[in-house]
Amino acid sequence: MTVVDLHSHFFPEAWPDLAERFGTPDWPWLRRDGPDRAMVMVGDKEFRPITSACWDADVRLADMDRDGVDVQAISATPVLFAYGRPAAHAMECARIFNDALLDLCARGQGRLVPLAQVPLQDTDLACRELERCLAAGMKGVQIGNHVGDRDLDDSALVDFLACCASLGAPVFVHPWDMLGGCRLDAWMLAWTVGMPAETQLSLNRMILGGAFDRLPHELRICFAHGGGSFTFLLGRLENAWHRRDVVRGLSTAPPSTYLERFDVDSAVYDGRALQYLVDVMGPSSVLLGSDYPFPLGEERVGHVIRSCGFPSEVERRLLGDNAVDFLGIGAGG
Repeated sequence: MTVVDLHSHFFPEAWPDLAERFGTPDWPWLRRDGPDRAMVMVGDKEFRPITSACWDADVRLADMDRDGVDVQAISATPVLFAYGRPAAHAMECARIFNDALLDLCARGQGRLVPLAQVPLQDTDLACRELERCLAAGMKGVQIGNHVGDRDLDDSALVDFLACCASLGAPVFVHPWDMLGGCRLDAWMLAWTVGMPAETQLSLNRMILGGAFDRLPHELRICFAHGGGSFTFLLGRLENAWHRRDVVRGLSTAPPSTYLERFDVDSAVYDGRALQYLVDVMGPSSVLLGSDYPFPLGEERVGHVIRSCGFPSEVERRLLGDNAVDFLGIGAGG
């Protein structure tokens, strides 16, 4: 069995001074606090403490061996997206971080699979960078779940997803820039409340906004964090869709009929929640995801799946086969 973790992140060990390069403030940068520790800064504010697991391939591989993970798909941390910046600046950032990720994965003994980032605010530039990254050996793309006030049913974002489908590039959707404002500032509520809500909102918009109806079935798209709160509140959406015409938007069928159009990762951190997720989505549509190497990720990758007592064929699909199919990487990476 090939075990594949679809959801992990990285930071380079260093990157250029973006504030100096672009002449604007509040760009992310890295404050080194020791040989194995650093603080991601945004302007003069501390954003997140990280360890060398973010940039050291040997540390990652050792952790993967500890947890029985064969292959790890790696994507940027969303603070690096730069969607709110000029598109040309976001394009340059994407190139910097994509090249850094390619370098990290080149040191991964064939076990680290890179997913690109793109300047999603500009469809043409995003498609161009994706094509460059695929040619360089990347296996897909990670995108944020919105660009400002534009959700994934926005025509330009649908055009980008159609581009991904035409290129055969799987898409991993990660929540970011969470709704809720200052009410979510305390106690990391933006992560524990805002992220699940963001992902549910994205799926609702794709369904009700007609995005899935406009996109080819060949599109492979997976939503992080178990699809957020979507599956757990699907009954509420389904009830509203049948009872109120205004809820239906541009969708051509009830929300539950779109479940076959997307996948979700397993990062729900609770066996009962995971069993329900698999029951709703089906065992072929849930992929192991850990959010490694961050503290809010799964401490021992794959533990929740392995602890649920799934039939061996279901466990095999969740731990690796589904991700192998999604990424198109073939057995063994």
